[in-house]
Amino acid sequence: MERIWIAGPCAAESREQILTTASQLVTSSQEAGIELSFFRAGAWKMRSAPDGFTGAGEEALPWLQEVQNTHHIPVCVEVMNAKQVELCANYDIRTVWVGARTGVNPIEVQRIADAVKHSDFTVMVKNPIIPDLKLWMGNIDRFLQAGIQKVMAVHRGFTDAQENVYRNAPVWQLPIELKVQMPELPILCDPSHLSGHAQWVPELAQVAMTYGFNGLMVECHCCPEKALSDQKQQITPKEWAVMIAKLDLRSSTTDISLVQQRSILENIDNQLSELLYQRMVTADEIGRIKRQQHIAVVQPQQWQQVVKRYQKHTDDAEYQEFINKFLELLHQSSIKRQN
Repeated sequence: MERIWIAGPCAAESREQILTTASQLVTSSQEAGIELSFFRAGAWKMRSAPDGFTGAGEEALPWLQEVQNTHHIPVCVEVMNAKQVELCANYDIRTVWVGARTGVNPIEVQRIADAVKHSDFTVMVKNPIIPDLKLWMGNIDRFLQAGIQKVMAVHRGFTDAQENVYRNAPVWQLPIELKVQMPELPILCDPSHLSGHAQWVPELAQVAMTYGFNGLMVECHCCPEKALSDQKQQITPKEWAVMIAKLDLRSSTTDISLVQQRSILENIDNQLSELLYQRMVTADEIGRIKRQQHIAVVQPQQWQQVVKRYQKHTDDAEYQEFINKFLELLHQSSIKRQN
């Protein structure tokens, strides 16, 4: 199956921003020998806070149409209701996606499906914000039953109340199961929303490719530090082209179960590395406070509490031996840094 590369800003902010980003993406992709499949941008943005940037709305559609006409690249836009589908069609924008928040409302998804019924629209369906595979598959089926010939799924992670290095919990087993249940359906990964930070976008993009995803949807901005929404997770068009060119698109083994398990390890290692670094930074701050308040560096009772947190898998003797050695090294390192 052909690779699908989608890139563009989180939101359409101005005509200049849209045209500049599109031009840079086209140039960077051509220089790297990459074919950009779609240019993405949000005209309407559903923000968590009421004072967040909600997009330029219909005003952005002529800018996106200009990108489409100038560079001959189809544009895709997020839609939240049937009216927005109609507006996109008015500007010859025939590719839309259903977002994660809209995805939790089957009634609204059905209205959007009815709006594109038996048309030449291409529809991408992001996973709902909750980890519910049945709901995700149901949303996809609504468009298939509406006669849409080109339907794709987009994995962007799930809301997780637990602390996580990434913005959204990957829960990779759900898109993998979706791929098993619907093998003919193209599945893309959105590493921008998964990560929440540009530094992890390449790592997650590679994990998705190793899993066998068909492509990526990445947020790119001509000037990410000035973006009106999702600043931290957007990369430049040049960075996007470099990342795509470096992706390992070939599996080193034909055993898909081994590929999947290795990818899970890679994902865990990425988070472990970041968390261990954050722990050291926090230990440094604790050391500073202790010095200010003339508190002894070594606190045996406090350290015993730390040890108890790690001793949850006591049935595994080898794990226990490893964790004891690890904690000894961790404690020594923390004391050294605090001194």
